[in-house]
Amino acid sequence: MAPALWRGCNGLMAAFFALAALVQVNDPDAGLWMVVYTIPAVLTLLVGLNPLVTGNFIWKSVSATHIFFCIVWAVGLAYYLLLHTQRNIIHEEEGRELFGLLIIIAWMSLCHSSSKNPVGGRIQLAIAIVIALFPFISWVYIYINKEMRSSWPTHCKTVI
Repeated sequence: MAPALWRGCNGLMAAFFALAALVQVNDPDAGLWMVVYTIPAVLTLLVGLNPLVTGNFIWKSVSATHIFFCIVWAVGLAYYLLLHTQRNIIHEEEGRELFGLLIIIAWMSLCHSSSKNPVGGRIQLAIAIVIALFPFISWVYIYINKEMRSSWPTHCKTVI
């Protein structure tokens, strides 16, 4: 049961990252964000297909490098938001970008740490389920909450 759940969570997250890359098409810096989301989409898909891939040197190197750059970028965005946020962080473009980076960091770190035990223990699996469901529940909430989307720039309103 646990191996199927782990693979399912990775499949769900690969779909999320792919969808997140896809919806960047009309963003002013689309190319950058498409790469940022496509890398974890591919890495996560590989984990879903073969959980043992997390022990592969190339997989570990690419994921560690991507996690590092996402952490650096997230720290920069958090600092910017600390100085410039005027309303709820989700209403700020940089706030949504920060949450995207945090999801990437959390998921890729979880996958990266799974190389010792590809399915993980109960706690790791519970965390994986929560992280895998969070982006989809958030998207549904935001989609339903028209007031939240009203202050967003046009490129954020027209994709889905």
